[in-house]
Amino acid sequence: MTLSNYVYFLLRPRGPHFYTMNTTAHIPVLLNEVIANLNLKSGDNAIDATLGGGGHAEAILEATKPAGKLLGIDWDNQAVSGAAKRLAKHTNRIILKVGTYTDIKQIAYESGINPIHAILLDLGLSTDQLHDSVRGFSFSSEGGLDMRFSGQGRLTAGAIVNTWPENELAHIFRVYGEERHATRIARHIVATRQLAPISSVPELVALVMRGAGKRGGRIHPATRVFQALRIATNFELDNIAKVLPEALSLLAPGGRLAVISFHSLEDRIVKHWFRDKAIECVCPPLLPLCRCGHKAEVKLITKKAITPGAAEVKVNPASRSAKLRVIEKI
Repeated sequence: MTLSNYVYFLLRPRGPHFYTMNTTAHIPVLLNEVIANLNLKSGDNAIDATLGGGGHAEAILEATKPAGKLLGIDWDNQAVSGAAKRLAKHTNRIILKVGTYTDIKQIAYESGINPIHAILLDLGLSTDQLHDSVRGFSFSSEGGLDMRFSGQGRLTAGAIVNTWPENELAHIFRVYGEERHATRIARHIVATRQLAPISSVPELVALVMRGAGKRGGRIHPATRVFQALRIATNFELDNIAKVLPEALSLLAPGGRLAVISFHSLEDRIVKHWFRDKAIECVCPPLLPLCRCGHKAEVKLITKKAITPGAAEVKVNPASRSAKLRVIEKI
């Protein structure tokens, strides 16, 4: 299935109020592995394009002191404000911007930080986002159906649930969430919203469970549907495809790009794009000599994805699905 089949560009009117940030502690995923594989040195400049709680950024600044600079980007202005407090002792070496990582090139040029030796993309939710009940990312919350990474976003999960056709709902549940009961869940949602709008997380969870039926396993029936709604709300897969070439173009030769993904669709996009950029020759296999003149643009630093060890998963269960891949620009 092509990337275009994954991505929806249907924009709906802006939803109601946005949210407030909770003060839970965010634990950066695969922190030691990220720092080691970015190969950071004193004086290196870096971009953390998904700033979040600032944990990775803090470690990057420590690894590049005393002169290395960091550009931190996050779509969530409250995340940027929180990270600014955490990174206050490095004020003279940081530039923090509110924005989407798909604008990484423009934001980097405006910041004036050059050359760029390392870029990090952590595609997961921060603990602060997950535990914000108003935001509605977690199926255990009591909040509304927002799920936007930023209040600037025009599409909400509530708009999707209450306005998208049944076949489109089933499609995103099946493709984005890999939910086998997608059609039945979508049918329950559409039948219910004809009586009254579905406005809260508990309402949606009840509908999902009714559509999915009773089933065992460690994964809650709503997990896949909420994942699908979050991906669709924030255009996540399309944004990943956009940012990868932009990030690579910003790197100095020898610079490294690290991406942490949290589900198979994200990881598949990253893995295939990394592999394509690392291919030296694209001639048909039967040709005895290379005639294409194609040159690899990157070197694969991680042949296979790096995943958290048992010790990290025990401390931070949310890390269990994380996969880290790293390339180096030639």
